[in-house]
Amino acid sequence: MDLRPTSEEEAFRREVREFVAERLPDDIRRKVLGFLRVEREDYVRWQRILATRGWGAPGWPVAFGGCGWNAVRRNIFEEECFVAGAPRQMPFGLSMIAPVLMKFGTPAQQQHFLPRILTMDDWWCQGYSEPGAGSDLASLKTRALRRADHYVVTGQKTWTSFAQWANWMFALVRTGTDGKPQQGISLLLIRMDSPGITVRPIKTLDGGFDVNEVFLEDVEVPLDGLVGEQDGGWTIAKYLLGHERTAIAGLGMCKRLLRRLKEIAREQTKRGVPLVDDPRFRDKLSKIEIDVHAHEWALARLVSLEQSGQGLGAEPSMLKVRGSEIQAELGELLMECAGPYAVPHLEDALSLDHAGPTAGVAELNPLAGLYLDLRKVAIYGGTNEIQRGLIGKSVVGV
Repeated sequence: MDLRPTSEEEAFRREVREFVAERLPDDIRRKVLGFLRVEREDYVRWQRILATRGWGAPGWPVAFGGCGWNAVRRNIFEEECFVAGAPRQMPFGLSMIAPVLMKFGTPAQQQHFLPRILTMDDWWCQGYSEPGAGSDLASLKTRALRRADHYVVTGQKTWTSFAQWANWMFALVRTGTDGKPQQGISLLLIRMDSPGITVRPIKTLDGGFDVNEVFLEDVEVPLDGLVGEQDGGWTIAKYLLGHERTAIAGLGMCKRLLRRLKEIAREQTKRGVPLVDDPRFRDKLSKIEIDVHAHEWALARLVSLEQSGQGLGAEPSMLKVRGSEIQAELGELLMECAGPYAVPHLEDALSLDHAGPTAGVAELNPLAGLYLDLRKVAIYGGTNEIQRGLIGKSVVGV
């Protein structure tokens, strides 16, 4: 297994780096690198710039309008975009429901939805978690009763990321009660403007409203909104979660945070000495940089396994756990650098036009929100505790 980049891969990295430097709008770059609030139109604008270049769907096969890149190129592309300050490509459409439609969807579903995902004409959200069914999805209670030409859906979803911006949701619903709980679950595609849907924001610690409760009361969904077979959604759900957990590993985000950490450590002082020269802080900085490099090699190993056609076992769960831990540690060190300038968290410091008494330290204040936001990475996509259980079962059979 040779993990060294080839000359072609190095040339591709330069190509991506030059493209992002030239085409990424400066206002978006400033928001992302400053950890400010990124709006819906920012994500859409960047996605359409990539789609125009032909890079809108790095992980899709060419037959479906994607780049057809191998895992190595996808990793290079994501890393260069993140480090340069591009917003993430929203995963709910591109890397979650799209692969499901490619594998389990009908030709009509593929032809209608995939082009709209590519250009972000549709914004998707994920209707999985419920108040009593988070990591244990098999206990979900949202019901879908089949009528002559439609389903009637009633229930509640929670922690639904960006539901306030979405016009479609892919949702796990209960369509059967016989046998094991997993056997009665189906996946439906639901329009968010359907009568009977109510979205209620949940304010998070960082002051944002990116997660929501979604209430469904007698919502009618056409039969062609079913993906795969009725009562066959559990297999689809597991397939989708494998894609999500690998993405949460977040190597590009780790590198972006590490770079910013070094910059702030050079700028901030402690007793007149730059933090980067303080022995205690330098030890912490060295350790986290080693952790990021080790994470990079672990991801490269996963990419190599995928390239060779070997099946993946516990590796996505391992990367999800470690990636979320590293991101949280980087958030803590950034807060340590900012010191009192990061607290209290000021809402108005999250926009580009911030001005006022704290304008001089506005670039540090958003770090408080970032620190709080990074707490949730260990929870979504299946909590780290659940992932450790999967790892134990896969590796040692317990």
